[in-house]
This record gives sequence, C-alpha cells and structure tokens, in this order.
Amino acid sequence: MTSAPGSGAPRAGYAVVVPTLVRDTLADCLAALAAAHGPHPDEIVLVDDRTDPDADPDTLEHALTVLGDLRERTTVLRSGGRGPAAARNAGVLAVTSPWTVFLDDDVQVGPHWCDQLIQDVTEAAPDTGAVQGVITVPLPDGRRPTDWERDTAGLARARWTAADMAYRTDVLKQVRGFDERFTRPFREDADLALRVLDAGWRIRRGGRATRHPVRPASRWAAVKQQSGNADDALMRRLHGPHWWAKAVAPRGRIRRHVAITAAGTAALALAAAGRPGAAAAAGAGWAAGTAEFAWARIESGPRTRREVTTVLVTSVLVPPAATWHRLSGLWRHRSAPAWYEAAV
Repeated sequence: MTSAPGSGAPRAGYAVVVPTLVRDTLADCLAALAAAHGPHPDEIVLVDDRTDPDADPDTLEHALTVLGDLRERTTVLRSGGRGPAAARNAGVLAVTSPWTVFLDDDVQVGPHWCDQLIQDVTEAAPDTGAVQGVITVPLPDGRRPTDWERDTAGLARARWTAADMAYRTDVLKQVRGFDERFTRPFREDADLALRVLDAGWRIRRGGRATRHPVRPASRWAAVKQQSGNADDALMRRLHGPHWWAKAVAPRGRIRRHVAITAAGTAALALAAAGRPGAAAAAGAGWAAGTAEFAWARIESGPRTRREVTTVLVTSVLVPPAATWHRLSGLWRHRSAPAWYEAAV
C-alpha cells in the first residue's frame, strides 16, 4: 500500500491495461487518463494487438505523446492480433501492482476518475475481487438514436464490461485471466466475471465514471456483429444453458433468427422441388418474420432514408448470419473444456 499525495490515507496501487488496434480513439483515451485528477496509475501497459508486424509505428507514437509525464510509466507490448482477451492477458503478465484496471481504447475516463478509482478499490471488502466503473454513452440530441447507437448504448447497462473494470491482480492470476478462445470483444468479460464469482469472490459496482462515445461504424456493422453468436455457443458450453441469466445478459433474438432462416431455406427448397403452394406458405413466414425484425429496429430510430435502407437490407442478412455463426460455434465448441483445463 502507498499513500496519496497530500494525504495520510493509504491507497492501493493500480495499473491500467489498454488493449488497442491503435484506432483514432486511442489518443483521446490516453489524454483523458493523463488529465484525470488524483493519484495516477503506477503502470500503464498498452498492448498493440494489430496483426501486421510492420504496422505504421507513427500512429502509436502520436497517441503516446499525449501522456506527458505518464509516458515514463508506460510499457508497450505486441500481442499479434489474437484478440482483446489475449491482449489483456499479455498486459497482466507485465503488471506488478495489486489492482489491474482494464480500459478499452475507445473510452474516455472522467475528470476525477483517478480519485474515484482509488476510492472504489480502497473501499473494496476483502472478498471483493473486482469493481466495475459506471459507463455512460452519450447519444445525439434532437433525434432518435440509430440502430448502431442504441446497440452501443447497451454498454451502459452491461454487467462486468471490460471497458472499465478493476480486478485484483491476484484474482486474475487465480482464475488464469481471460479465456483466449474469445477472439472478439464479446462475452470474454462476462466469462471472466462468472469464473471470478464461481471462485467465491464478489464483484461490485463502483462510483467512477467513464464515457464511451459512439464511434463511426460501417452500414454492415449489424451483420458483422453476428459473429458473436459463436461466442454465445462457447458460453453455453462453459456455463450451461442458462448462462445468460447468470451473466444478466439479454437472450437476444437467436431463436427468431433461426426460425426466419429455416422458413426462408424451406421456401427455396420447396420451390426447387416443384411445390409452389408450400413454398409460398414458407416464404410468407420468412417475410413476416423479417418484416417484424426490421420494424422493431426502425420504429425506435430516426427513420431517415439512409437508416431505413440500412435496416431493411441488414434485416434480411442478419438472421442467416446469426444462425450460421451459432451453428458453427456449437460445432466448434462442442467439446470445449474449461479454460483452466484448456490452458494446461
């Protein structure tokens, strides 16, 4: 334990680990951390997870310039593009502080974040293994949020999100860190938290505040996100069929997506078999399911021409993409052992 400047009160030392693809948001993330009031981290571990070993170093150098005096406490590692779970594990290996705080490279800590973090961890009971930050997602004024903006806003309600999560370093080592089979930024934080809880530790919500701005995204983002259904299959294998209840996670629409995909596939197969009546009935089921899905996304949005067009097209593509990824995940992880067993 060390003491905060100007105070006789003890405080816990902490390190900050940031996995990054060196996006434009990284400089803002580090600048907010450097500007935050209170005891700064003993260590900052920046883990460059770009796959290209010859990636432009100037982009990372620019982000590091905003750290000021904290640059001397910063270590940069490379993790080879294996995903945020593996990148965070690589960062933890370099940490010597009693607490490890994970931040995503697209968040901005609040102006008093360092003070609030110290309060969060010093007030943690001995059986508290982790303290979660409070995530806020600023949404636009004067119009309804888009489908992508609403999806990002879900982070404010998510349990145990690694966008701002402080763990006791010893607890991370006890449970062997993140499961590196989660290669996307999805479910790896929930899996870790469930294993920490299963090990007998508590996780509580702290008082520190962190903003998660909505970053620009492709019109096809909703389709690309369906790859996370494979991770849901791994969660089911590791934590049982009711994992979503344990993780306080929404079940999503996977059952409806499977039904819509089945109806569309049946319509094509029946038409090819020369059964137009049955094909029409199956096609009507596909159309009704797709229309309901599209309207559920359009109704709450801004209903601009671009947004409506994007939602209509992606609503046709999302159900088969979700179904494919779920089935491929079930097959790939059909005999997946626990992370501890897999790592031995």
